[in-house]
Amino acid sequence: MANSKTKQTDVGEQQYEVLWPRTPRQTRLKPLARRLDTLNGKTIAQLWDFLFRGDEIFQFLEEGLKKRYPDIRFVSWREFGSTHSPQEHEVIASLPRRFKELGVDAVISGMGA
Repeated sequence: MANSKTKQTDVGEQQYEVLWPRTPRQTRLKPLARRLDTLNGKTIAQLWDFLFRGDEIFQFLEEGLKKRYPDIRFVSWREFGSTHSPQEHEVIASLPRRFKELGVDAVISGMGA
């Protein structure tokens, strides 16, 4: 250790001065968005990274949620593009605008293995 400092303890052991490798927090916690009171009548966007059978899983989620919330609407993952691709920065950056255009109330983001 080129820059470490040592000192002798009362019992003859050496103690090394070290630095904690973690930096101070750069972001502060923010409050979570308020939960929706119901999914009935809401529009739910689906985001997918095009890995691990999301096309099948979103179909099952839609079917199950439509049974519980008959007036729920979905915007398919096909509408947005992959959230894990060479274009992912553009896809992610466009989401707030796209959600507003499409009237999205909530998002299911997945999958990946």
